[in-house]
Amino acid sequence: MTSLRKLGSSDLQVFPLALGGNVFGWTADEAQSFAVLDAYTAVGGNFVDTADVYSAWAPGNEGGESETVIGKWLAARGNRSDVVIATKVGAHASYKGLSAGTIKAGAEASLRRLGTDHIDLYYTHFDDETVPVEEIITALDQLVKDGKVRAIAASNLSPERLQASLDFSEREGLARYVALQPHYNLVSRDTYEGALQDTAARGGLAAVPYSALASGFLTGKYRPGTTVDSARADKAGQYLETDCGQKVLVALDRIARTHDAEVATVALAWLAARPTVAAPIASARTVEQLPALVAVADLKLTEQELTELTDASA
Repeated sequence: MTSLRKLGSSDLQVFPLALGGNVFGWTADEAQSFAVLDAYTAVGGNFVDTADVYSAWAPGNEGGESETVIGKWLAARGNRSDVVIATKVGAHASYKGLSAGTIKAGAEASLRRLGTDHIDLYYTHFDDETVPVEEIITALDQLVKDGKVRAIAASNLSPERLQASLDFSEREGLARYVALQPHYNLVSRDTYEGALQDTAARGGLAAVPYSALASGFLTGKYRPGTTVDSARADKAGQYLETDCGQKVLVALDRIARTHDAEVATVALAWLAARPTVAAPIASARTVEQLPALVAVADLKLTEQELTELTDASA
């Protein structure tokens, strides 16, 4: 049985890989989404990440499709208490920004779509600097007091605003952020490493990195001269053109051979071993893509291998 990881200062215990829900209701239809969720929970997975805006970018969608699929799955399986559900507010067209009213209305809409009376982990999706951190934290704290949210977290915000939020929570005795969702992976390190990571570490926050596989580049399927049929191929392909991307692939290939593991598993294992990281997020469109992701729970890289990857990606 894979040991769960404690999420920052909260009482949430999570599997070391969060399943990304961005594909549900987009590139994975309802049946495929149910199959992926079933396969993930069957191996002990319990941490599902979504947002109210997923997947508004797809033609014909307006946002909320992913939450709706997850809500139907929870109802069909009757397993709400076994799964840690994380969702986000602030980016949906109808609930844009982080005013107190928007946070409250966005949470109610997410609860309806998820068919549940509480959200385990509630993120501010993108910071809204037009709103004082005092107003944001007070609104989130009220959701916790009302029993609608168990723990609060943030994504895409500056070290200064994160620190100000933590200071205000501390000073007023209000709910405080327990986790941070940064853009962070082997080939994109500078958004998180440095001041933001230091602030998170000082505050005892857990990091739950998104884009953990760099839009699929770190699965190893993107190579010179290959074409990959994926909605994210253009984004992933850009990493191939960098010196860093090529060095990282060489190191990943070598270490993957040593462990008889998939390249994606090794990339996730590096991330899972980084300071503050509790669980990287990765999504699977099909059940076949899942084993390489959940295998991170059992792969421990040596200090030397971790250093080799860190150096290759510097």
